[in-house]
Amino acid sequence: MALRKELKEFLLRGNVIDMAVGIVIGGAFGKIVTSFVNDILMPPIATVLGDNKFTEMKYVLKEAVITGEEVISPAITLNYGNFIQVLIDFLIIGVSIFFVIKAINKMKRKKKEEPTPEAPPKPTKEETLLTEIRDLLKKE
Repeated sequence: MALRKELKEFLLRGNVIDMAVGIVIGGAFGKIVTSFVNDILMPPIATVLGDNKFTEMKYVLKEAVITGEEVISPAITLNYGNFIQVLIDFLIIGVSIFFVIKAINKMKRKKKEEPTPEAPPKPTKEETLLTEIRDLLKKE
């Protein structure tokens, strides 16, 4: 029973919910970046480099051994095209997150630097006494 209560407190804590929302948004953002890289950025680059799909660019270390239609041993390749594409995804996401964090930190600093309005100074003893005398005279 105590474990259930502790789990409920943990899950309903504000920062856990914020983290969950961040993960969901981050996953969606990652899909957008991946689509941008795969569908918009890489096709022109692959065309310039003379290949149809960038992800299929590879260096063959050992050719496949094929007898008829049967593959005896598959080819051993370095799939550098796919690696470069994933690296570009990572760089775009990393730079985007850097600028988001930089903007958040700037807003936090600006909020801290805003001067808080000063409270009016406390009246001196003389002013307090004069105020009390005034109030007494008004009553009479």
